[in-house]
Amino acid sequence: MKKLSSLILFFILCLIVGSCDMPANEDANTEKQEIISKPDLQLESDRMTPEALWAFGRVSGHEVSPDGGTILYGVSYYSIEQNKGNRELYVVDINGENANQITHSAKSEFNELWRPDGKKIGFLCAESGTVQFWEMNPDGTGRSMISDIEGGITGFKYSPDQTKILYTKEIPIQNKFENLYEGLPKASGKLMDDLMYRHWDHWVENYSHVFIADFDGTKLSNEQDIMKGEVYDSPLSPFGGIEQINWSADGKTIAYTSKKLTGKAATLSTNSDIYLYNLENGETMNLTAGMMGFDVSPLYSPDGNYIAWESMERDGYESDQNRLFIVNTSTWEKTYASKGFDQNVGSLSWASDSKSLYFTSDWHGTFQIYQYTVSDGLITKLTEGLHDYKSVSEVGEKLVAALNSMSMPTELFAVDPTNGEARQITFTNKDLLDQLVMGKVEERWMKTFDGEDMLTMIIYPPHFDPAKKYPALLYCKGGPQGPLSQNFHYRWNYQIMAANDYIIVAPNRRGVSGFGQAWQEQISGDYHGKSMQDYLTAIDEMAKEPFIDETKLGAVGASAGGYAVYYLAGIHEGRFSAFIAHDGIFNEEAQYLETEEMWFENWDKGGAFWEKDNKVAMDAYAHSPHKLVQNWDTPILIIHGELDYRVVFTQGMTAFNGAILNDVPAQYLHFPDENHWVLQPQNGILWQRTFFAWLDKWLK
Repeated sequence: MKKLSSLILFFILCLIVGSCDMPANEDANTEKQEIISKPDLQLESDRMTPEALWAFGRVSGHEVSPDGGTILYGVSYYSIEQNKGNRELYVVDINGENANQITHSAKSEFNELWRPDGKKIGFLCAESGTVQFWEMNPDGTGRSMISDIEGGITGFKYSPDQTKILYTKEIPIQNKFENLYEGLPKASGKLMDDLMYRHWDHWVENYSHVFIADFDGTKLSNEQDIMKGEVYDSPLSPFGGIEQINWSADGKTIAYTSKKLTGKAATLSTNSDIYLYNLENGETMNLTAGMMGFDVSPLYSPDGNYIAWESMERDGYESDQNRLFIVNTSTWEKTYASKGFDQNVGSLSWASDSKSLYFTSDWHGTFQIYQYTVSDGLITKLTEGLHDYKSVSEVGEKLVAALNSMSMPTELFAVDPTNGEARQITFTNKDLLDQLVMGKVEERWMKTFDGEDMLTMIIYPPHFDPAKKYPALLYCKGGPQGPLSQNFHYRWNYQIMAANDYIIVAPNRRGVSGFGQAWQEQISGDYHGKSMQDYLTAIDEMAKEPFIDETKLGAVGASAGGYAVYYLAGIHEGRFSAFIAHDGIFNEEAQYLETEEMWFENWDKGGAFWEKDNKVAMDAYAHSPHKLVQNWDTPILIIHGELDYRVVFTQGMTAFNGAILNDVPAQYLHFPDENHWVLQPQNGILWQRTFFAWLDKWLK
């Protein structure tokens, strides 16, 4: 399903423990651990393999030093043998010179920040048994643990004058039924009387609060919960990170994101707000009162005159257009800054002079860098190219940005904002990439059945020979909204699919962002209609090519893409010879009452399946894939994670059972310790091996 915000904090916390189902201190209590470092992998061929995919270093984050001279970032490496990952910190200058790894430990360092005076680097690490706030010199020496907070912390930021820090911490929710558990220390039952009792992949037993503390350079003191007495999260669960909380330029105010709803109300609404907490008087103001959608990630301008944030308009619609809003902190006048810009806005970053800000946005299958000018309200596109920019910051007259593509994992680039030229400054994966041949990535525009223009990405096998005939895979995107862009995935990786001699056909069907809001919104209430025809258009058009074997076509996808696979299996009229569905929606009626975020179901299905007078909802449920299972006649592999509470694993099991009972060749791969994704190295490799063994059996 869809992602609401930055995933960085979530992934990094997973790296600390190697998986996401263990407490953060379990791994930390191991007495001796082997340091995970960059592997020296010599490949036997120039084709991508699962082992090569997991050997890539994963670059994340970039923080510019106060003097603008040094960029701090992290790289995560994974050990297949240890079945976990580790993240280390690096520095490099804007010219790509003086690169240096500054940490070398068996514990991941994350949430790295320059201290405002530039003399220290702060970071979080679990070396003490819980995640705490540490500092070290810019060269990595002089590590010192600053905080010693019971239970640990999950994020932090320095105040501008570095006399205080804000941090986030998980607080247990009091069990309202604790009297029933008296004398029953081994009782495992969970008693609840309201909704949102579990979320994404965990049972909701804690909430996150924002704290402030005095900081004298050696220790923290006078800790204060600025949300005291509330039972709401900041940042937003499950994906929100420290980017959702920020200091004002003068250090007198903390702006934080929170959805102050609980239970049934929380599961029905997306209405989060930006709150401003005044340190001097202890008062809190709701900046976005009356703005009913997601409002997240407030960011003060360096001069303190403005706050920018990302805003969605409609309550209950998590894929509404992500807009740029700015408020003047003197007059409190709000400006819809991206009005008329029919694209999403994300990864906001102010220019140092506060006269403009930079952001990234997806358009026609790529993410580019844009600039908004405060004085005239103009938005200018700064970059072009078949790639995704993921984040951007100003460094003097240049920009530093994280960039990846279907053929290259994330690296840092220096970008000239005057002409968009980009120069690579980190080369984390050069040794490995030099051994691999990537397939050609091609953009093709096609006419849909109803005359619309649709962009389809085609990825060819390495050493493609147009005189040969290749099997082809239709990639069915999840979401169902959101981008199908150039991102380098570590599960649904286009190049590893192509490396196994498949041609990949990835259509930007109805529902995909980056083609205007109307195109994206069409799929709501109509999963089974135009988007399915778009899929068939893409594969039918490509099947006409002489280099594609039209008798050897497969369809693969996850989440809403899994829904598409299940649905296509019932209507494809012999087009496909193999299917793979991962964490897919099979039974829409069951899904309505199984998932944890009801706003999604209500918006995308139009309502509940018992609303017999609701024509949109009735049409959506009438086309549930499970009602077509009697038509299935094509081999299908089904994969599901037991910790997936967004699309519950019984969806996969019932689809598998339905296939077997209808005498359809099928396999079911069940992960008891994975959620809506596959995060552990050995599980990831098993996923890939099973994926290609199934396809090779039926398509080669």
